[in-house]
Amino acid sequence: MNLSPLNSPVLSVRDLHVAFGDTEAVHGLSFDIHRGETLALVGESGSGKSATALSILRLIEREGGRIASGEIRINGTQPAEITTLGASQLRALRGDRIAMIFQEPMTSLNPVMTIGAQICETLSLHLGLRGRAAHDAALTALERVKIPDPERRLNQYPHELSGGLRQRVMIAMALTCEPEVLIADEPTTALDVTTQAEILKLIASLQKDMGMAVLFITHDLGVVDEIADRVVVLKDGCKVEEGFTSTLFAAPNAPYTKELMAASPRLGEGAPVPLNVTETVLRVRNLTTAYGGGLFSRQSAVAAVSDVSIELGRGETLGLVGESGCGKSTLARSIMRLVEPSAGEIELRGHRIDGLSRAALKPHRADIQMVFQDPYASLNPRMSIRDVVTEPAFLHGLVDYQGRRDLALDLLSRVGLTSDAVDRFAHQFSGGQRQRICIARALSVKPKIIVADEAVSALDVSNARRITELLADIQQRDGVSMLFISHDIAVVERVSHRIAVMLKGEIVETGPTGQVLNNPQHAYTKRLLSAVPRLDRAQAVSGTSGIRSLAPALSAVIALNGGASYDRTLDEYKFDGY
Repeated sequence: MNLSPLNSPVLSVRDLHVAFGDTEAVHGLSFDIHRGETLALVGESGSGKSATALSILRLIEREGGRIASGEIRINGTQPAEITTLGASQLRALRGDRIAMIFQEPMTSLNPVMTIGAQICETLSLHLGLRGRAAHDAALTALERVKIPDPERRLNQYPHELSGGLRQRVMIAMALTCEPEVLIADEPTTALDVTTQAEILKLIASLQKDMGMAVLFITHDLGVVDEIADRVVVLKDGCKVEEGFTSTLFAAPNAPYTKELMAASPRLGEGAPVPLNVTETVLRVRNLTTAYGGGLFSRQSAVAAVSDVSIELGRGETLGLVGESGCGKSTLARSIMRLVEPSAGEIELRGHRIDGLSRAALKPHRADIQMVFQDPYASLNPRMSIRDVVTEPAFLHGLVDYQGRRDLALDLLSRVGLTSDAVDRFAHQFSGGQRQRICIARALSVKPKIIVADEAVSALDVSNARRITELLADIQQRDGVSMLFISHDIAVVERVSHRIAVMLKGEIVETGPTGQVLNNPQHAYTKRLLSAVPRLDRAQAVSGTSGIRSLAPALSAVIALNGGASYDRTLDEYKFDGY
């Protein structure tokens, strides 16, 4: 790629200042993106990445922000200064010349419109296509992103598709008008490693075919290392460093960049030493959980979890890994009796809890608590933090009303939050702080087991490391056991004494973490490991475009699937309803 001065940038941002009320979120940011180039914006939550992306499309006003000053210019055959465009001009620009892929496709797609109707809406708005012409163009868009059985997908709704397929639909919609610039805002954060690898490969392939510029926003430095030509590092709304990916990652200058790289998990860094377990706190035997079926159902029952047996020792962390739809979360919810198993036994601290009535189960619920992926969605926005973190203890009769404040202060202190947090509300905290609040709530009943279901997947690398270190400290201090569910295998390695690998509702491999990761026995485990992005400067090639070192991993994935795309394999065993 030629980045000489003669090759004018497709998009130029100059001295951008973005504010929310009196608070400035972006301070004097400048960068260029050239045709066919991938520029990555990296930084922690609150660094200004998404505010910058939304400003480029002038969507920042819808989020309560404003462009205080600066220039955002798109060049090409019809140069335009985006900050001065009117409403009709912006509608023509969005989706046509500049398109965006958002982090969570389920909230970005209209749940009451079919996939075909949503794509056709874009085609009608920008290209004037209607009827059969729009249908054929929508079908071509799905075929371009390699969605299996595209004709059937046009008539389906978003909830009927897996996460990987929904993200492909978002990409198809973004590329229908062949934009000059594609903004990808954390498009793979919530995806498992093999689906992520497929999506990254797809974006790179389409970028090469269309020659578009890509602004890729992520907190995953391994992904940046794989796909980006250049990197801009943001901290507190300011650019602290910029350069070619290979050069910057090999020798970062800014202390903040060094901190980010140090916090980024790397597969192979080592795992905790397996414990000499003297007490088993959880024993699951031949557990099966099925969805569907029944007298009035048109579909036969599908086993989301099939004949699973696991054990968890006191003070031990068992990591549970596998792709989206493999049954990880269903297993966790079945163990907690949030969904009812179809068969099998669940023994908690020597007591069988499968089959217990709701009333009989209540005393046992204090022994096992859950920390969910999205802390904001799992916190009541109308309750003060005092009430949020002490509610489980209050419901279990472990504290009276007068004692809730003192307990809240103690719990918040244990998770590293100051006393002034006690009277605030969930929306007043960052994502990392909210996850600490969720952990404090789980600790309020002194549980013996914490189930962490993708508890750090939505957090940036620094906050994710702080949360995992906090959980490790709690485990060492209180002897709490953990079932740690994640699609990030490098994070699982860092925290888990043992690992269980799940495929199509079954455990296909289990053992000490180091043993499983260093010498995997099952082909599926090898596939998972081959797809993990690596932050490895030794293999980087300076100044090259697209996914540099992911091709061997993707070849292995495709070969194991018999040449089919991964999402086709995923869709064959996707279970509706969880």
